[in-house]
Amino acid sequence: MASLNYKHLRYFWMVAKCGAIARACEQLHLTPQAVSGQLRELEDSLGVELFRRAGRGLELTDAGRRILSYAEEIFAIGDELLEVARDQTMTQSLPFAVGIADSVPKSVALRLVEPVLHLPEAVRLICREGRLTGLLADLAVHRLDMVIADRPMPANLNVRGYSHPLGESDLTVFAAPALLAKLDASFPEMLNGAPFLMPGDDVAIRLRLEQWFEGSRLHPRIVGEFDDSALLKSFGQAGAGLFVAPTAIAAFVSDQYRVRAVGRIDSIAEQLFAITTERRLSHPAIVAIIQVARDQVFGATTRAPRRSSKAPQEQAQTSLQPAGSRARSRSPGKDS
Repeated sequence: MASLNYKHLRYFWMVAKCGAIARACEQLHLTPQAVSGQLRELEDSLGVELFRRAGRGLELTDAGRRILSYAEEIFAIGDELLEVARDQTMTQSLPFAVGIADSVPKSVALRLVEPVLHLPEAVRLICREGRLTGLLADLAVHRLDMVIADRPMPANLNVRGYSHPLGESDLTVFAAPALLAKLDASFPEMLNGAPFLMPGDDVAIRLRLEQWFEGSRLHPRIVGEFDDSALLKSFGQAGAGLFVAPTAIAAFVSDQYRVRAVGRIDSIAEQLFAITTERRLSHPAIVAIIQVARDQVFGATTRAPRRSSKAPQEQAQTSLQPAGSRARSRSPGKDS
């Protein structure tokens, strides 16, 4: 039984990529006679013809194309092996792939995920961003270890997963100083007729924000809708309109985007969840994220007493509480 000569296979692969023996010889630093001889030996070993003449060049036979697909895979794996051998840290670190839904504020995601890089265990962080349904599909086939989302695991998806509450925060309304100077009324009346940047339809708080406007008899002028929270804040920084962000990161938003907080809406809570395929959490990075969320990101500020009046001015007060005290919208059988 003939054995495969990988050196001959490499020469065949190079000729196939170059389309001619002469060009392949330049890459291999060999003579045409040497390469032609090695190709004949490979064809004799495999019992098939790999090339046929096409003008001054060569073209693959059907058998040659099939063998080329295997050669591509073989050498890709070989290159990956060499990279791993050169970088020993890849074999020593624990990979952690986290998906972050578009609707999750990026500044919150940073505060949640960044501590993973400082764990005692060496962790190689892999972040993916996208729509929740796509991320959950990757989670189902174990391309991701966890998904951070602004809603629990949807009950209508045929994906086995568990929702772990990270925390919740009420909303703060922000405005660029130049825009704020044009608004005469105080909060929340200043929202009437004012340009406003709305979260997109994929963002969980979108519907509740619309309901709050209607219930408070406020009619802002919607000038833009954004699925990406960072892009929304950038437009807000440019003075395109007022916008909301979680109160838990109000100081960061004000400093980072050079905007001012003009009021708070305590009747709307933005919630975050860690969605995993495991009920019991064992990955040290997931445990660290949940701990940071509850102890620092969402647990750092105590909740102010809710006022009983339904007036808009009194609805727009403080609200912030640790995970678990009000986040009860998890799907049955999906949470832990």
